Order: sequence, then structure tokens, then C-alpha cells
Amino acid sequence: MRLPQDRIAVDGSSLDQAPAIYLMMNKPRGAVTTASDEKGRETVYDLLDPQLPWAGPVGRLDKASEGLLLLTNDSEWGAKITDPASHLDKKYHVQVNRVADADLLARIVQGSAPEGKAGEDLRARQARILRHGNKNSWLEITLDEGKNRQIRRLLETLEVQVLRLVRVSIGPLELGDLKKGAVRRLTAEEKKAIDQALRSQQTA
Repeated sequence: MRLPQDRIAVDGSSLDQAPAIYLMMNKPRGAVTTASDEKGRETVYDLLDPQLPWAGPVGRLDKASEGLLLLTNDSEWGAKITDPASHLDKKYHVQVNRVADADLLARIVQGSAPEGKAGEDLRARQARILRHGNKNSWLEITLDEGKNRQIRRLLETLEVQVLRLVRVSIGPLELGDLKKGAVRRLTAEEKKAIDQALRSQQTA
């Protein structure tokens, strides 16, 4: 039996719901994840084609962070992506102001609490060194939860400064070679892959 669906009408005329849209953006550093900004800064909406249906960000990347940002008008789908219970891995490439070693990686995974917030443990699921120079390193840090500014706050407790932070994947979705500031629709295969990942976590 087909269940009745909500209908929106104006003056008795039904309004058709906009088709679902699923977008991937390579958010540039400096753009804020909001619809408008009182300081007049660039927002992620400035990067969207005005001809597209409205779509809201799925989660956030702070102003100084870059990389993969999803946008959709499917609020139920977006809520599943951001739900801590989904435990979708989110990978970040992070440049830090020191030469990393095994001890630092262990401390990132072990976790730490911000000063004055003993009950809030910040930790990563995985951490590894991508490359390093004489004074800094690039790390790949994997989270399976999404606390506010989690990586920056965690590294701050370890007295490590973040120089750059780029989100490169959410679950099976990878940023790939999408140019900075560019936006594209998810392919049918990408949408199917992340839906399957969400279902597998729900049944795990």
C-alpha cells in the first residue's frame, strides 16, 4: 500500500517538490560554509550555479579548511551523512608545523581533551605520515565522527599547529582531481556507493 505524502499548495495549487540534487564541491580556503556572511566574505553559495536548485551543505568545513564538501536538498540523506552513528570515515590531509614521528601519530589516535573540557575526548581513528620536509609534515588523519574543528582542536592540545587542512574523502567519495572552487553533481555510481556504505554501517 502506498502511503500518502505531504503536499504543499499555494491558493489551492500544488507545488511540485524540487528534484533531489547531490553535489560535490572542492571548497577553497577562505570561503565560509554559510548562506550569507555579515562580514561580506565569500561563501560556498557564491561558487554555485544560480540555475541549480537550492542545496545546503552537509556538515561544515571552517573558513581556513579546504576540500570535499557535499551539498544537497535531500535533508534526510544529509542527516544520515552527518549522524555520528553512521561512522563514515572522513579523511583529511593535514600539514603541520613539525616533523612528525611515530609518537605523534600514536598520541593523535590515543586522543586528548581540550583544556577545561576533561569530558570531551578528541581522537582520530587513524593517522599516518604522507611526507615530510625539514620543518613540517603532511599527515593523513581519518575521523569516524564529526566534532566541531576536531582535528585543529586535537592537534592544539598536542601543541601542534595546523598549516593546511584538506578533506579528501567522505566514506567512498573521493575529492579526486576536482579543481579548487569547482562543483559537480555526484554520479549515479557515487551516490549508490555512499548509500551502500550508510546501509552497511547501520547493519554493522
